Amino acid sequence: MKLKMIPIALAALITATAATAPVGASVFHAWEVTNVSWGDLLNVRRWPASYSQKQSAYPNGTVLSLTGRCKGGLMLDDIAHLPDWQKRQAVRYKWCEVWHDPANNGQWKTGWVYMKYMRPN
Repeated sequence: MKLKMIPIALAALITATAATAPVGASVFHAWEVTNVSWGDLLNVRRWPASYSQKQSAYPNGTVLSLTGRCKGGLMLDDIAHLPDWQKRQAVRYKWCEVWHDPANNGQWKTGWVYMKYMRPN
């Protein structure tokens, strides 16, 4: 009887996770905030533009979950096999989508970060 319950619990967990993940996300990519000026923070914006509404901001060393989608049609899955320095070059001047909890209250949402200030973790 216990063996039958494990697959059911696993299926429930997968269903719950899929319901909260952003549309189009297959695998999250962990990238770390880096090279932000001393005393400054990296802004997460609602849309991929510097004039867009700021959702949150994070200091150097913060690891964020990226959905894999970037402006210009680039997908982080497509560059996952590259060495870290080549990944950084590929996204250096692009905006990529992040999955974060700006209010730290379990209300996860997507936003956009400028990748010049991110590195693979």
